[in-house]
Amino acid sequence: MDDAAEIPRPRPPRRTDIRRENERVILEAAEKVFAEAGFGGATMQLIADMAGLPKANLHYYFATKEDLYRRVVENIFTIWLHAADSFDTAADPATGIGAYIEAKMRISRQHPFGSKVWASEVMHGAPVIQDYLEGTLRSWTEGRVKAIQRWIDEGRMAPVDPRHLLYMIWATTQHYADFGHQIETLNGGRPFTDRQWKAATESVKAIILRGIGLSTAD
Repeated sequence: MDDAAEIPRPRPPRRTDIRRENERVILEAAEKVFAEAGFGGATMQLIADMAGLPKANLHYYFATKEDLYRRVVENIFTIWLHAADSFDTAADPATGIGAYIEAKMRISRQHPFGSKVWASEVMHGAPVIQDYLEGTLRSWTEGRVKAIQRWIDEGRMAPVDPRHLLYMIWATTQHYADFGHQIETLNGGRPFTDRQWKAATESVKAIILRGIGLSTAD
C-alpha cells in the first residue's frame, strides 16, 4: 500500500471555526479602534480596515456599531469578573486578594485596549453600558464586598472599607493599561519586559496586602 495514501488529509475548517476566528479578528481590531478613536470617532469602515476584512463581513457578525461596541465592553467586563474567582475559593485573604491583583495586572498587559475602552466609556458617563454598571457590576461588587467583610469580621485582615479596597485595586492595576503610554515613556520609551511586569505585579501586590495587614508570604 502506498504510504502517502495512509496520511490523513487535513480537515477543512468548519463553519464554526471560521466564524470564531473572524469574530476574534474583528473584536481585536474593534478594541484598538474604539480605544484610540472613542465610540463617536470609530466607524465600521475603520474597524474593517484594521481587521483586514470587507466592511460587509463586520455587518454579517455585528449589525451595528453599537452591537460591536457592547460586545467589546462585554468581553473585557467578563474577563475582569472572572479574575475575582479566587475570592470564592481562596483559603485566606492574602491568597484570594493576591491572586486577584495578579490576574488584574495580567489582564492590563494582555488587554490594554479593552481596558481603555471601558475607562473612556465610564468617564463619559457610561452612555452605552450604564445597564452593566447598575446590574452586573453592582451585584458582583456586593458579592466581593461580603467576602472581604467576612475576612475582616474573622480578624484575618485589617478593618478597611471593602469598597475602597476594591477601588484601589482597580485604579492601580488598570493604570498599567489606561496610562500605558505614560509608563512606557517613563521607561525610556520602551514597553515593560517580562521581568519588569513581574516586578510591577509583585510591588503592587506587596503594597496593597501590607496596607491591609497581610503579607505576600501568608
